[in-house]
Amino acid sequence: YPGALPVAKGLSDRLNAKLIASEVSRLVYDCNRPPSAPDAMPHQSEAIKVPGNVGLTAAQRQDRVDKFYEPFRTTLAEAVSATSSPVIVTVHSFTPTYFGQKRAVEIGVLHDSDTRLADAMLGTAAAHTSALVMRNQPYGPDNGVTHTLREHALPHSYLNVMLEVRNDLIQTEAAQSDVADMLATWLKAALVQIGDPKCAV
Repeated sequence: YPGALPVAKGLSDRLNAKLIASEVSRLVYDCNRPPSAPDAMPHQSEAIKVPGNVGLTAAQRQDRVDKFYEPFRTTLAEAVSATSSPVIVTVHSFTPTYFGQKRAVEIGVLHDSDTRLADAMLGTAAAHTSALVMRNQPYGPDNGVTHTLREHALPHSYLNVMLEVRNDLIQTEAAQSDVADMLATWLKAALVQIGDPKCAV
């Protein structure tokens, strides 16, 4: 099935890195959003309403925070603190068409205020792919998508990056494996360029 998790698992295997993944759909709770964000539990996804999220009470929202966000946040924080020289890489996927508009970007390399790893990856990507790779596309920090980086990487100056893969590129297991190979190659080359610290995904 298309999605970021098989790619993240493949990347984790190739880099011998820790993998922390949410076990619930982002429509129930998007763990890359803080509890205060309206789209942490979106009542609408693109043009489609999410009935289970319409009219949630404050108590119901807090229940999801307690069940889904806090365990994810705590587990990730513990994994990061237990890793020497961690590098935080978040992996996501996006649709080829959004509100009727086709997206040309195939892979997005996203960052917040710390651009080190994104810069290095963008510098090495051209040597390893013909895909259209863009900085802070199809989303960027102004869209609120870098919460995990802000929460777990920026306060400690850990190297970090967010990767977005267009989901028509990862429809099959073979395609997911190919993309994981490609991203692992970029990351390794970028980390060598920066200084080759250990990875935590």
